[in-house]
Amino acid sequence: MTEETTTPTASTTTRILRGPDQKGWYWGTGRRKTAVARVRIKSGTGAIEVNDKEFAEFFVEERDRGAILAVLEKTGLKGKVDVKVNAHGGGTTGQCGATLLGIGRAIMSFDATLEPILRENDFLTRDARKVERKKYGQSGARRRYQFSKR
Repeated sequence: MTEETTTPTASTTTRILRGPDQKGWYWGTGRRKTAVARVRIKSGTGAIEVNDKEFAEFFVEERDRGAILAVLEKTGLKGKVDVKVNAHGGGTTGQCGATLLGIGRAIMSFDATLEPILRENDFLTRDARKVERKKYGQSGARRRYQFSKR
């Protein structure tokens, strides 16, 4: 009888992070509802540009601006990196959420040591909620037509 010894192999999860592109930009893609935001960051003066507009001009709601600036403040990169965003689809809230996730992913590829801060504050968590489809025989996703007894 032959005896076989197997050594357990440690399953390690290695995260493949892409480095900067040829122009020095780190990329991150974010999605929320039907909105998609392609985000680029690199070391700079702290300028934030969304769809070739000033950051405050594009996101007029204070809560949207605060949410996006919170990512940079918590990671300590506010005023240290330039951010360019191309957002399309959905509405302003969806584009804000997509931009938030995209910035988180771009920061992660920019500096992987900031991952615990990003995860702790849910900046790398995709919000999977979407609009529920309308069903046949109903006036909406959940709303029914009025029932008539007679």
